[in-house]
Amino acid sequence: MYDTIVIGAGPAGMTAALYAARSNLKVATLEQGAPGGQMNNTSDIENYPGFELISGPELSMKMYEPLEKLGVENLYGIVTGIEDKGDYKIVKTDDTSYETKTVIIATGAKHRLLGAPGEAEYNSRGVSYCAVCDGAFFRGEKLLVVGGGDSAVEEAIFLTRFAEKVTIVHRRDELRAQKVLQDRAFANDKIDFIWDSVVSEIKGNGQRVSSVAFKNVKTEEVSEREFGGVFIYVGLDPVTDFVSDLGITDEAGWIITDDKMQTNLPGIFAIGDVRQKHLRQITTAVGDGAIAGNAAYQYIEEQEVAH
Repeated sequence: MYDTIVIGAGPAGMTAALYAARSNLKVATLEQGAPGGQMNNTSDIENYPGFELISGPELSMKMYEPLEKLGVENLYGIVTGIEDKGDYKIVKTDDTSYETKTVIIATGAKHRLLGAPGEAEYNSRGVSYCAVCDGAFFRGEKLLVVGGGDSAVEEAIFLTRFAEKVTIVHRRDELRAQKVLQDRAFANDKIDFIWDSVVSEIKGNGQRVSSVAFKNVKTEEVSEREFGGVFIYVGLDPVTDFVSDLGITDEAGWIITDDKMQTNLPGIFAIGDVRQKHLRQITTAVGDGAIAGNAAYQYIEEQEVAH
């Protein structure tokens, strides 16, 4: 029996595990990949307090090291469900079940797909969702970035390190990204824009992406341009399929919590990008994790007093 199982070991999950372990709880993180989650896919982090510039993998390891010293257990697996037994919970993976007094869900969010013809066919053959992971494979190419938010503009700027030209296509006539990022993109002579347009098809030669067809949402006009790669940033979906039967999410699947990160099921908490919230950043994830790690301790204390 664990005191706390943290599902997911991104910045939110690792911080929750840190705070729970420092309260002398028996803690495990349950993760299907390397500690750090999506931080590992980020090359340069410039907005984390205390570091002018740090890579995602480096910050991940800095967050992970104290957990080892505090005796936090590392469990690996894909969680398939949580059973609420009142006093305790059962966390099920594809091959094991774990009993725990509290659960902290920190599974984050995954990139949304465009759903355009050719996207699935050319995934990993010119279609990517991670510029940091794949940008270096596209040296000297003309690249397309789909989206208009922070991620799309940040990654477009990053891709100019490798690409001959980067084009951002957005379905509206202005970007949604932070002003500072917009200014950087507009000032970069390697970046140009296609406005009011959506990707209607990603085309290739059977081996790799070679061009993209667009449709203008205002004029219905269809056009086509040559590109060697397409990077897609059109939003996020929460990783919450495994709790869809618990009644703790909104219609889109984001988990609803109070200010203690408590869901409507006592002893089950949610933190980080998986929550219904306005800003999804490493800093906000870490804040959520600190609150939940402490709240789990308080919850266990109250249960013990009650019994």
